[in-house]
Amino acid sequence: MYTPFDLSGRAAVVTGGNGGIGLGMARALLGAGASVAVWGSNPEKTGRAKAKLAAECGDASRVHAFVCDVGDEAQVEGTFTASVAALGRVDACYANAGVSSKGTLMLEMSLEEFRRVQRINVEGVFLTFRAAARHMAERGQGGSLVATASTAAVEGAARNSHYGASKGAVTSYVRALSVELARHRIRVNSILPGWIVTDMTERAVGNPKFAEAVLPRIPARRWGEIDDFGGIAVYLASDASAYHTGEQFIIDGGYTKF
Repeated sequence: MYTPFDLSGRAAVVTGGNGGIGLGMARALLGAGASVAVWGSNPEKTGRAKAKLAAECGDASRVHAFVCDVGDEAQVEGTFTASVAALGRVDACYANAGVSSKGTLMLEMSLEEFRRVQRINVEGVFLTFRAAARHMAERGQGGSLVATASTAAVEGAARNSHYGASKGAVTSYVRALSVELARHRIRVNSILPGWIVTDMTERAVGNPKFAEAVLPRIPARRWGEIDDFGGIAVYLASDASAYHTGEQFIIDGGYTKF
């Protein structure tokens, strides 16, 4: 029987999995049968996410949660080791954790603010992927690395330059890794979300003036939801994507095509 999307017996790490798109990914991976370790920097939020996911999937033994600052090398290394111990192995790793722009004009931006965004959005992906790739290469059974970028990587926006720079770096990094790691049977892809309803975007999408300007530009005529990312998360962890690497998956309701 052809069951390419069955993830039973597989294990995944989702950084930033305690909310937003990461939570939607973790929920879908669990629904497909995988065991999942979600990482988050906020202990209380991470604990709530673990309880929620365990209740939804009905099997608490498949849900693990860890507190980790993905911009801290020692924390990433330690947390990945702990995740492997809890899961047994890691077959797929989603570098999803990120921070947003504070809406600062470039002419007024401090180096500290620029670095704040790069530390999590770029260095965090590097540190997470390095730990995961080393583990996958050592196991010798391949794997899947997935980074959450943004349509900001391909569309310009005022007061968003350092965020756009960080996400553009991620897409370029993914393309390079897809070539470098192919010899280890490790696939590397990026997901570029458009306007999605999350804690990070709630102020923007909840602003009537913003909605009036942006929603007409989205052919789907709605904001994205976190569960819109479940399908792509499962696909990229599954055998169905065994020959798919180096790709940018734009999930934006058609926003960048308008």
